[in-house]
Amino acid sequence: MKWNQTGQPKRKIGIMGGTFDPIHMAHLLLAENARVQFHLEQILFMPSATPPHKDHRLVSPMEHRKAMVQIAIESNPNFVYSDLELRRTGITYTSDTLEALHEEYPDTEFYFIMGADSLFAVDAWHQPEKIFQRAAILAGNRSEVPLENIYRQIEYLEERFDGKIGLIEMPDIAISSSEIRKRCANGASVRYYVPEAVHQYLENHQLYR
Repeated sequence: MKWNQTGQPKRKIGIMGGTFDPIHMAHLLLAENARVQFHLEQILFMPSATPPHKDHRLVSPMEHRKAMVQIAIESNPNFVYSDLELRRTGITYTSDTLEALHEEYPDTEFYFIMGADSLFAVDAWHQPEKIFQRAAILAGNRSEVPLENIYRQIEYLEERFDGKIGLIEMPDIAISSSEIRKRCANGASVRYYVPEAVHQYLENHQLYR
């Protein structure tokens, strides 16, 4: 355990970033399993405003994505909404977000949560060395990615960036935001793909139709 300058243990906070277009059950399960397995105090759910890897014209308005995140997590006191990236202008890079968090909360240990597939792309993100300097990485295991490949990639990243990576054990749930948008567009049900409150929000606002 790390300690701050006052001799108290540092807070351990997880970060769930993404467009959340929409947030779904796999997001919530990944966050909860990370919190429990790595003894995190809270998980910050942080929708991105202008992600570098997506055409912003194809991303739903932030007011909808923000509202869906808030109603999806409101019943869990360990899940906290953060508008840090929505308040920033320009492209939102993870390295910049972590730098801002460290400046605001210097006595906190941050854990950045991602899917296992992102482990094979993170070294091409903007200033990846700063990401590993400012946070430990927690990756959710996915059955379509062979476990030996994941362990090999973890070893490579830890050695290259002198970072720490943990593997989150969780059920393999094949749900994606793109699949949900497609089902909505085709008039198919997405009940139980998303929390019930989000399902009602999608129906009331006719999103992705």
